[in-house]
Amino acid sequence: MIYKICEQALWRQAQQDGHLRGGPADLRDGFIHVSTAGQLGGTAAKHFAGASDLILLAVEAEALGAALQWEPSRGGDLFPHLYAPLPVAAVRWAQLLESGPSGPVIPELAP
Repeated sequence: MIYKICEQALWRQAQQDGHLRGGPADLRDGFIHVSTAGQLGGTAAKHFAGASDLILLAVEAEALGAALQWEPSRGGDLFPHLYAPLPVAAVRWAQLLESGPSGPVIPELAP
């Protein structure tokens, strides 16, 4: 399982369209940024501090096929990058995120 943090409005639009094209950073970089469970805390603090109205999407990585690439990013860690729109059908669940002092509060996730 991999995870995507996004604004609730983007998720609502994705549900209508059948796929998520991503937020401004995704569109700028040419791929959708996703994270493993272990990477989520750093991603939330670095890219979503001060943001509200966020949702966490759990995505079945195997459903994404060859469009999902694992590439070095922060500190040389391999991060999942999706080079295609994210199909809503690949999302297993969505959960609203509470805002905390250093960014969104990430729920405990199974590894």
